[in-house]
Amino acid sequence: MSKVKHAVATRKRKKRVLRAAEGQYGGRSRFYKRAKESVAKGMYYSYRDRKAKKRDFRKLWIARINAACREHGLSYSRFIAGLKKVKITLDRKILADLAVTDKNAFAKLVEAAKA
Repeated sequence: MSKVKHAVATRKRKKRVLRAAEGQYGGRSRFYKRAKESVAKGMYYSYRDRKAKKRDFRKLWIARINAACREHGLSYSRFIAGLKKVKITLDRKILADLAVTDKNAFAKLVEAAKA
């Protein structure tokens, strides 16, 4: 039975980790153990923050819509409820964009929600 050597696989694995850690400060980009820890934590953060980004943007859109509604004397919740009653199905991203860029169109939506 011949002896199994793992040099090629080990080198490939270490190379992959060190390449992923490129651009990090100090030993994090040069020493395998530190690089491995750093890359693992970075992957965890990127996964977690992809979820958080969605929450953050939704919060931003709601804040913008609320501010634009208040200018027309209407609260956010009444505006959304009014849109649902009139069966206008625009998502918050589009509503927030309209509130910022096209104030006339948003004013028409507010009037529709009030009615």
